[in-house]
Amino acid sequence: MKITVDFEECLKDSPRFRAIIEEAESDVCELESKLDKLVKLCIGMIDAGKAYNTANRQFVSGIRELAQQSAKDDVIESSLNKFAENLQEMINYHSILFDQAQRSIKSQLQAFIREDLRKFKEAKKQFDKVSEEKEAALSKNAQAPRNKQHEVEEASTTLNATRKCFRHIVLDYVLQINVLQSKRRSEILKSMLSFMYAHLTFFHQGYDLFSELQPLMKQLTGQLDQLVVDSAKERKDMEMKHSTIQQKDFSNDDTKLEYNVDAENGIVMEGYLFKRASNAFKTWNRRWFSIQNNQLVYQKKFKDNPTVVVEDLRLCTVKHCEDIERRFCFEVVSPTKSCMMQADSEKLRQAWIKAVQNSIATAFRDRAEDAEKMDGKSSTSPVSLDAAGEVKERSLKGESALQRVMAIGGNSVCCDCGQPEPCWASINLGITLCIQCSGIHRSLGVHFSKVRSLTLDTWEPELLKLMCELGNGVINQIYEARREELGARKPQPGDPRHEVEAYIKAKYVERRFVRRRSEDEIRQKVLSLSQQHKRLSGCSARAPSASASSDGPELHISEPQEEGCGRGVGVSSEPQEGASCVPSPGLQLYWASFCRSLPDMAEALAHGAGVNWTHADEQNRTPLIMAVHGGSLVTCEFLLQNSASVNQQDSLGRAPLHHATIRGHTGQVCLFLKRGANQSAADVENQTPLSIAVEAANADIVTLLRLAKMNEEMRDSEGLYSQSGDETYQDIFQDFSQMASNDPDKLNRY
Repeated sequence: MKITVDFEECLKDSPRFRAIIEEAESDVCELESKLDKLVKLCIGMIDAGKAYNTANRQFVSGIRELAQQSAKDDVIESSLNKFAENLQEMINYHSILFDQAQRSIKSQLQAFIREDLRKFKEAKKQFDKVSEEKEAALSKNAQAPRNKQHEVEEASTTLNATRKCFRHIVLDYVLQINVLQSKRRSEILKSMLSFMYAHLTFFHQGYDLFSELQPLMKQLTGQLDQLVVDSAKERKDMEMKHSTIQQKDFSNDDTKLEYNVDAENGIVMEGYLFKRASNAFKTWNRRWFSIQNNQLVYQKKFKDNPTVVVEDLRLCTVKHCEDIERRFCFEVVSPTKSCMMQADSEKLRQAWIKAVQNSIATAFRDRAEDAEKMDGKSSTSPVSLDAAGEVKERSLKGESALQRVMAIGGNSVCCDCGQPEPCWASINLGITLCIQCSGIHRSLGVHFSKVRSLTLDTWEPELLKLMCELGNGVINQIYEARREELGARKPQPGDPRHEVEAYIKAKYVERRFVRRRSEDEIRQKVLSLSQQHKRLSGCSARAPSASASSDGPELHISEPQEEGCGRGVGVSSEPQEGASCVPSPGLQLYWASFCRSLPDMAEALAHGAGVNWTHADEQNRTPLIMAVHGGSLVTCEFLLQNSASVNQQDSLGRAPLHHATIRGHTGQVCLFLKRGANQSAADVENQTPLSIAVEAANADIVTLLRLAKMNEEMRDSEGLYSQSGDETYQDIFQDFSQMASNDPDKLNRY
């Protein structure tokens, strides 16, 4: 219920006003209790959801293991893998839902409690205090004796001052109550509406996913009906065979051995025999013997390689052994060794002796023919060569973010299929996507595409600027340059998911449609960027000074002039003739990072540039270090979103954080610290970022570095399950990030 307190009524301080105030305070107290309870329930729901997702992932892993075990059955293997893939996708959607629940319910309502309700409580304390002072002043004024003029004047003066203070405080308090009652509606509705939209998206994604799976499920349902019929028939046949075999006479249960010289597998006879070992103990072991290819061999297990007893039966003879204690023994003797064996019965011993004798006779008689057969087998044996596979590479929110991104050319439709009004984006590519294509991009992995919602996620200012500097038009000119030339059809809204998925993989993973450039074209591009760098940096040899950039001001301290450097930024104005670094996509990314040209950077990455490429002639500096010297926060954000290393050092031992500190880029320092930059690393002069900032007397950067160090120590002390650290630290860093992106002049301090 919304309670509005009249400003005129509060000045009267009437009993009616006091009753309204008490009702308002009671309502706010109850509101705080309910909000705290809702936030705790939300945290419990999110924790339970994460545990559910963990159990679900294990279940999906079990399905994949079952599919792997069923590799001989194509239907089961393909079906289980497809089911596991869809279930895994649903787990991903669940994870997104819980993340968005944390942002929309937990974070927003906690912010409302922490900020607005705290202001109300502070105003209430002041109101209660001044009310007591007013009551005391009224009592003192009433008690002043008539005949003591100085006490009357003192009490009257105190009363007037107290009343004036009371009017000021009570007006502020009433304003705070009215603002709070007005704001609670929007905050609660905004939070819950965002949460409900997250559910809408989740169920929409699940519906689309299983709609595509439905034809396969219907097909399997039909196959399953036939499998049930076939299974019943097979079971009936096996039961009949079982009954027939049971009726046979097994009174003379000897192993049946047959000698077949024309056997297809080359094994003319096989069976179990005991073999006497040649060791000192003369132990007997049961082994599986066979006669094949004029050899007598045995093996312990089916998968073991056969051990050859007699390599050529033509050179041996076989005889009975009656002079040993064990029964049914016979011996195969060759010029080099002999092998004693034992059958299970006399009948089996005679069968083996006869089989060996027949094999010897056959080997002598058909020697020439056997040799030809062996040659034929050798010449016709199939040989398969497996070709090596080719290795393939792989804080604005809601409507305002959507509107700003949609204003960029080509962003009003999905970058990949043309679906109108896309609500998702790939932040490392800088494109907008529909809900189906966003799911496919997410399946590619974050090393190819990082997907975020334009309506449900929080957008940092630098990310929003990144999206506005690229867009679908720019990226499609790069990644679809040869699509029409190759005759590839671009997907349309409503096309089957597998077709869209194949196109997206060809476009971003295989980069099939990127136009490959010649070395001369790369050289021209690099020269163009280096000339642009020359214009930006100037030709004077003075040390750098404080200057404003497109993303924020620079604050520099004196920096050592490096060999071959005449302009203080430590890089040459253009590639030197005869330099060791030949024109390449990596070199293009290097210069484009300094020139703040995101389209040229995206083009270099599409042509295979390494995001951590180093320039050997420029002290092994990386594109991220050049982005620092270029003074652009957005350029740094783009490289970090594309997996640039925030701790990679140049040959002087300086990481990007060192360079940002030297040049006084507060926004970049804040960005690198949030991305886990190591502030303890020292360069070759044994300077850390903190010592550099202290020497330059840069209070903002010193504050950021010390806060980050303090937060890191707090997080380490909290143990394994610690969160992101102190909330005050997070708030301060957010304020610095917002200021660096939206109000850079405020950081231009000396």
